Amino acid sequence: MTTASTNDVLRAVRIGLRMSQDDLAKALRRAGEELGEPNEASKRLVQRWESGTSRAPRPVYARALEHVTGRPVESLGFTLPVPQARVHSDSSGGHDMDHSRDGVQAATATQSPPADMNYSGIWLSRYEFFSSSRDETFEGKHYVVLLQHGARLTGQSLPGASSNPDSPLSLDLTIDRNVVTGSWIEQTAADGYYQGARYHGAIQLLVEPTGRRMAGKWVGFGKDFDVNTGPWELRLIDTSTSKATLQKYSGTPE
Repeated sequence: MTTASTNDVLRAVRIGLRMSQDDLAKALRRAGEELGEPNEASKRLVQRWESGTSRAPRPVYARALEHVTGRPVESLGFTLPVPQARVHSDSSGGHDMDHSRDGVQAATATQSPPADMNYSGIWLSRYEFFSSSRDETFEGKHYVVLLQHGARLTGQSLPGASSNPDSPLSLDLTIDRNVVTGSWIEQTAADGYYQGARYHGAIQLLVEPTGRRMAGKWVGFGKDFDVNTGPWELRLIDTSTSKATLQKYSGTPE
């Protein structure tokens, strides 16, 4: 009898590809070789996924699954963090999250990336904040270069690579399995709406099994002496940090 814990989506996709569980395991191993990330996929592993015994694949397997099936891992029936929530006014000068879609609530369902995962590269940073003076939600985007040193990640937005001109962003983060915690600083443009104000606060993100996306919340102070929060997402764009790559993303994010 099929139970609520079984991954019927993955099973249906496999059958649709006319693959046995052993065929899928072999295809995943070939994909790993093609991607330069060898894996040890086996029929037993596929069985564990489909039975629900293993609820989320490790990043190396998630990327191989995407390569073989042509589908994002989020659409293969695994238990992954839900998309980031929307921010809204709390009618008292601050703002809160729509908890019904809060990705943090799915934290216990995620599987930690391996300890040797390297997050260095170019990431698209995206956050939302509510402006009480304008009664509207705004979005901030930056291309950020992240460099990893052990469990520490340092990030800096690239020159001219923000949705608001002359608004550099800095990140100082620490990785603990699938949880990233740290602080952020943003210096707003002198001729912008916030007239060169410097904002800073804390940030906590959850790393998805693919290792390509982190999503969570920021916390920071507002001009009305309140503490606000909102969604923040980092999405991997390029694993290279070469001079040519840095130059390529030194422009306004799309």
